[in-house]
Amino acid sequence: MDGFLRITSRDNALIKLVCALQTSAKERKRNNLFVVEGLRILKDLAENGVEFDKFIVSDTAAKRYEKDIKSFAENSQNNYILPDSLFEKIADTNSPQGILALAKIPENNLEIDENGKYIALENLSDPSNLGAISRTAEALGVSGILISNDSCDPYSPKVLRASMGTLLRMPVFIVNDLVVFIKSSSLRSYACVVDSDALPINEADFTGGSVILIGNEANGLSDEMKTAADKKVTIKMRGNAESLNAAAAAAIAIWEMVK
Repeated sequence: MDGFLRITSRDNALIKLVCALQTSAKERKRNNLFVVEGLRILKDLAENGVEFDKFIVSDTAAKRYEKDIKSFAENSQNNYILPDSLFEKIADTNSPQGILALAKIPENNLEIDENGKYIALENLSDPSNLGAISRTAEALGVSGILISNDSCDPYSPKVLRASMGTLLRMPVFIVNDLVVFIKSSSLRSYACVVDSDALPINEADFTGGSVILIGNEANGLSDEMKTAADKKVTIKMRGNAESLNAAAAAAIAIWEMVK
C-alpha cells in the first residue's frame, strides 16, 4: 500500500510501544501519546482537527475502508500496515476493525473561565463512570472537567470508548492537588454528599462560576474536599436507596447546575 510501511514482526519497536500504551498510564504519560481505536472515533478526532502521530491499519481494513484509510493517512505523520493476526495482538477490542492511531496527549493548560460551569472528580476509579460523566457534561454544556491525578486515566482505551470521544472534544484538566485548587479557585464549589444536613441540590444557587464535586464510587469525597468546598449539597432520595451511582449523581448535579 503506497505510503505505508509494512510491519510483520511482533518484536518491532512500534508494536511494543502500542502494547505498552494500551495497558499503562505511566507509559502514556512518559511518551505523551495515547491510543485511539475504531473507525468512528478516528473520524471524530480527524474532523475536530486532531492530527495523528502514527496511523496503523490491518490488511483487511485497508481494503474494506479504502476511502477512510486514505483520509486518515493524510492526517497522520507516519503510516503502517499490519497482517490481521499482528493487528489483533495490539488491539484492545475483542473484534477489532483494524484501524488504530496514536495521538499526542493534549496540553494540560489549566485555564478556567471564572463564569463557567465545571464538574470536578476526586479519585474516580471506574472508567465507565468517567466516560458516562463526560458524555453528560458535554451534552449539557459544561465548560470543562477537572480530574484529580489519582482518578482513572482519561486517555485509557476503556475510558475513551466509554466517553465515545467526548474527552477529546472538551476541556479536560488533570489536577495534581484538587483540594488546593478548589480552595484557591474563584469558582463557587459544591460538594455532592449524602449528608442529611447538606443543602438539597435543587435549592442551591448556581449563578456565576460554579464547580460540582463528585467523589470516589465507594467512599465519596474526602473529608479534606468536603471542608474545602463552599457548600455541601445532597440529592434527596425516596425509598430505601442510600446513594446513587457516581455517574447518575453527576448527571443530576450537572443538570441542576446548568438548568
